[in-house]
Amino acid sequence: MALELRHLRYLLAVAEHGNFTRAAEDLRISQPTLSQQIKQLERAVGVQLLDRTGRSVRLTDAGETYVRYARRALRDLAAAERAVLDVADLSRGSLRLAVTPTFTAYLIGPLIAELRTRHPGITLDVEEMTQDRVEAGLLADELDIGIAFAGSHLPGITAAALFTETLSLVVGAHRPEAAAARALPVAEVADRELALLSGDFATRGHTDAYFARHRVTPRIMVEANSIQALIEIVRRTPLATVLPDAVTHDHPRLSPIPLEPALPARTVVLLRRESGYRSAAARAFTRLVEDVVRDRGYLPA
Repeated sequence: MALELRHLRYLLAVAEHGNFTRAAEDLRISQPTLSQQIKQLERAVGVQLLDRTGRSVRLTDAGETYVRYARRALRDLAAAERAVLDVADLSRGSLRLAVTPTFTAYLIGPLIAELRTRHPGITLDVEEMTQDRVEAGLLADELDIGIAFAGSHLPGITAAALFTETLSLVVGAHRPEAAAARALPVAEVADRELALLSGDFATRGHTDAYFARHRVTPRIMVEANSIQALIEIVRRTPLATVLPDAVTHDHPRLSPIPLEPALPARTVVLLRRESGYRSAAARAFTRLVEDVVRDRGYLPA
């Protein structure tokens, strides 16, 4: 029997789900067909790849080894297909971009608008996810570019600095303190009611560490997993929040109040896989990001 790519994809699906039924549903084929195809693959390689004796289906030792190479083969094939379809004049192409959540509030819109102006033939797939998932997706060749923060990165990930992001306490522009034009001592934050991003945001971890360092326990009345929700809450209530200054620049009904000492700045970086193929679309997007960051006046990294 000639080995076909579908056999590799079927094996990876069963390994991921640990179950023939769920894998078959995901692949949109019948379970008997899936079982038959896996048996054909095992006959072709001459070893048992799956242990079917337990409550869940597991890879055998040989299966673990085989799957590592199967994943690599499919990843390399996908890269080869993209390279063949890559068009240097950018009349067409595709790009897979992932960003950590706060960037959807102020950076993604300008980037996509500029991309549509310069290269309308490029299609873009944008995902919002945590930084560890961005880096894992880049290493697995599921993404082309990521936008996140500088720090400790996984081996095989390269980071190019883009700009410096600053943070401030933010209140509604209608609030009396918005017109005070003075920095607020961090100790006074303990007297305020806050609405903050939930714990899965990097910004929240950054904020919590700052308050802990200055021995301030804020009164957190609302936690939200949406920046847009926080914007609406702060606009309509006396609650304050902590957001990047770039967000408030785009929302005139919000006013930033600098804290004393200032919230630490952080470096925004462009991430990619070190050994990954860089398409014409990815190279053009990198140049575009640098231009947008400069034109919008963000602080240099």
